[in-house]
Amino acid sequence: MANYFVGDIQGCFDELERLLEKVDFNPSKDNLWAVGDLVARGTKSLETLRYFESLGDSAKVVLGNHDLHLMAVSGKLKKANPSDNLSALLAAPDCGKLIDWLRLQPLARYLPEHKLIMTHAGVHPKWDLATLQTESNYVSEQLQQADYLNTLIAQMYQNTPDEWQPERQGIARAIFCINALTRMRYLTSDTRLEFACKLPPKDNPHQHISPWFNFKLQLASPYQIVFGHWAALMGQTGQPRIHALDTGCCWGEHLTLWHLENNQKIIQKKLN
Repeated sequence: MANYFVGDIQGCFDELERLLEKVDFNPSKDNLWAVGDLVARGTKSLETLRYFESLGDSAKVVLGNHDLHLMAVSGKLKKANPSDNLSALLAAPDCGKLIDWLRLQPLARYLPEHKLIMTHAGVHPKWDLATLQTESNYVSEQLQQADYLNTLIAQMYQNTPDEWQPERQGIARAIFCINALTRMRYLTSDTRLEFACKLPPKDNPHQHISPWFNFKLQLASPYQIVFGHWAALMGQTGQPRIHALDTGCCWGEHLTLWHLENNQKIIQKKLN
């Protein structure tokens, strides 16, 4: 059995198929882990969701910010971003079924035998593993409520609260978790979330902010962290146990697949 981790697909399904052919992926014995943002700017978001849903237990997915936004668009709470290609997905007869499948996916996954954590954007430095799992589960519980659109999705578009407070409850607690696990890039020196800067660290002109992975993490040192979301990194974190897999396929770069057991990265350049 092999575990393959793929970066932000964003509807670039043809490139995903090429990658899986290169490694002879077999869902009867292999697992395909996806760091979120299955949908959005590529032309085949529908095919991407159908494929992952069809994999059953062989698919290990976490939600990204674009996946959550799809729920808002499908629920007519928001309009699709002009740069997204969601029309075919939204018009598909199985769109509702696919949204319901997405709602079952967590914001964080843990592979204990490899001490490996996967989220879309990273792990807040003040969270240990137990906190990460508790907060992720809290949001999952909200997503699986019948009225999730009004109680969670409609209210999640906020930049605050921006600091971790363990006593916080309700929608504010859920918003911080969503922002930390699906939107985080930089943090201020006191570990507040900072959303304005999306530049790679080498081009960051602001001394008061640093990438989240440069902070001392509450997680024990042996953990590996796999994340996406930040295409400007182009896979570079400077830390061998922190793996950035978003390499900007939807922006014309390439899609990255990481074979965990071999510690090998396979890439597929954007087609067309």
